[in-house]
Amino acid sequence: AIVITEQPVSVSVPVGYSFTLRCRAEGRTSLQYQWFCQHQSVCCQIPGATKQDLPITAQQTQLYTCRINDLYKNAVFSDWVKVEVHQCVARGLPPRLWRGEPVIVLNPTEQRVEVGKPLQLQCAAMGVPAPSYQWYRNGNLLEHQKKKKLWITHAKVSDSGTYLCCASNSHGEHWTSAVDIHIGETLPPAEHLQLCHLVFPSATGKIALLVGNNRYQHHPNLMAPVTDVFELSLLLEQLGFQVVSLLD
Repeated sequence: AIVITEQPVSVSVPVGYSFTLRCRAEGRTSLQYQWFCQHQSVCCQIPGATKQDLPITAQQTQLYTCRINDLYKNAVFSDWVKVEVHQCVARGLPPRLWRGEPVIVLNPTEQRVEVGKPLQLQCAAMGVPAPSYQWYRNGNLLEHQKKKKLWITHAKVSDSGTYLCCASNSHGEHWTSAVDIHIGETLPPAEHLQLCHLVFPSATGKIALLVGNNRYQHHPNLMAPVTDVFELSLLLEQLGFQVVSLLD
């Protein structure tokens, strides 16, 4: 009659990050603990890992479980948990005072996909515990897309739109960048070339619209947009564009 009262939890952390996996159980006699890890289908006992807490310094992605047994040779295993280790993290992440809130380390990318072809979008986030994921298209929740990878086997025109993903855990949430996905028929090379000849000679002028937003309702005021719009205006005018600049 061994009852696990606290299961270990999966985490997603940068390489070199130190943390602790915890397991707690209750039984009629004193209990003994033994941790195991699995990497690339090879499972092995961790020498000396015989306490409730397992300190880890993340080096590679592995699975972990804890075996608890009593003096009567009864034994139970905890849930398997994943320690996902990110080898390449953008400079400055995570912050020094990181407490495990989600931090996006991989954003999806814009794509153009032919009708009937597979569509795959991918993101990744660090977090303690490991974040859960939810994808959205045009602001609408996609009920069955709850993994790091969004997969549509046969893309339809109706799958076009703006996609983004929310990574969340008990400490908060973080959103990926929004990306535009275009689903449509691809013109044969000859027809594409003919279309280019029809369209581009008819263009008589080049107009650039620049919009710089400084003030946001839920974000501190920004300073860079003013400078960015000014610099880009000069550059585009040198390239022959008629420039319209707007602020806020």
